[in-house]
Amino acid sequence: MNKDLLIVDDDLPFRDRLSRSMEKRGFEVESYSDYASSVKRVKEKKFNFAIIDMRLGDGSGLELIKLINSISPQTRSLLLTGYGNIATAVAAIKSGAVDYLPKPAEINQIYDALISSKDTLPPPPSNIMTADRVRWEHIQRVFIQCNRNVSETARKLRMHRRTLQRILNKHAPKE
Repeated sequence: MNKDLLIVDDDLPFRDRLSRSMEKRGFEVESYSDYASSVKRVKEKKFNFAIIDMRLGDGSGLELIKLINSISPQTRSLLLTGYGNIATAVAAIKSGAVDYLPKPAEINQIYDALISSKDTLPPPPSNIMTADRVRWEHIQRVFIQCNRNVSETARKLRMHRRTLQRILNKHAPKE
């Protein structure tokens, strides 16, 4: 079976590490940092597998997965994103992705999700984040999206501003 893999992610260190790891697992990897160049390549070649970041500097990973799915329905696409929520997961699957993983995702977790069959779920990651850690990560992400404005973040999270300030002043919970 051919193992042609397309990786599209604008995070260069992560993309390089993922490319090397997938090559070690027998994939022939082509990687791109942006939407435009990857669209051009997808129109030239059909890939067996694709790992796509949700947010690219010049386009959407969801749109890229839709394009890949329309050109090559047998391609197994996986969506990665640092902005994980249920709506994004549903949109990824509806767009044609076989799975969706929030960043940071481990290489083994990405590999398992990419090659697992529709009938079996990949094994859970070895170091699952605690509920406290997930909550803290979410609060940090919203805080950054609100340009570190505590009042705006508190409104979006529907919590009291002082409660949010206490949470932000604490260290991150252990994994």
